[in-house]
Amino acid sequence: MKTKGTMELFLYWNRLRGRRPAPFRAEIEPADIKAQLPDTFILEEDAGGNGVFRLAGTRLCSTFGRELKGFVFASLWSDRNRKLIERLTRNAFHDNSVVVVSFDATSRNGRNNDFELIMLPLHGNGRDARVLGAIVAIDRPFWVGVDPIADCRMTTVRIVDSEREPAFLKNRPAIAVPQLDPSDNVLPGQAPVGNRRRVRHLLVLDGGVKD
Repeated sequence: MKTKGTMELFLYWNRLRGRRPAPFRAEIEPADIKAQLPDTFILEEDAGGNGVFRLAGTRLCSTFGRELKGFVFASLWSDRNRKLIERLTRNAFHDNSVVVVSFDATSRNGRNNDFELIMLPLHGNGRDARVLGAIVAIDRPFWVGVDPIADCRMTTVRIVDSEREPAFLKNRPAIAVPQLDPSDNVLPGQAPVGNRRRVRHLLVLDGGVKD
């Protein structure tokens, strides 16, 4: 993890859970994480399976230029990343997965800055589960919180099953997130051959009906 904020939130969550896959949401005491609260959020799952902001810190809302409560979490992300962030959120809700994402964000006026996201599962004590998380700027230039973020693009993802891999929670390697446009994803050293091209781990064959 790259930021003090995400690391401290993770350490707090990890201390609360002990040997369990995740702590109960009722165990979270805002006073214990008051330094992280401005960047912290809680997600709940709606009837359609979407992660929705139940709570969001004041600095986080300022960063995106709006009150986030009630907004769908995936709506913050570029179209190319939206399906992936939805899947990662479901992993945190249902599989007790710890998710850490590095991403590049662009403001409404075209400024760029790097951020780090962490999602941490919470048990619901027999009711709907929640996700505790934070979004923290790697650097904080003067314009963050004044010029709202308009688009987010993932650069790396780290995902860990906290029940199966507790020993690796702190050092699980990150995986780079490529663009999803096939023209941007031919692997190095694998140029297109004929009507075939390699896209990530897939071999794509051009086809279709011809006149």
